[in-house]
Amino acid sequence: MAAPLEYLDVQCPYCGETFAVEVDISAGTQQTIEDCRVCCAPAELYIRIDEEGNIVDVQVSGANT
Repeated sequence: MAAPLEYLDVQCPYCGETFAVEVDISAGTQQTIEDCRVCCAPAELYIRIDEEGNIVDVQVSGANT
């Protein structure tokens, strides 16, 4: 299994800028909301993690506020 924390670059669905988020892969597949570090808009992240602790899919969309 990989290290429990990984950093992942995602693209903001509002301003298009890329920002890094910290992912605790020991938590398994997760859905969370992170504010863009550039424009502060909320981005909803769905991060799928397999049984071996690898990030296999990331979906980013605008969060419904």
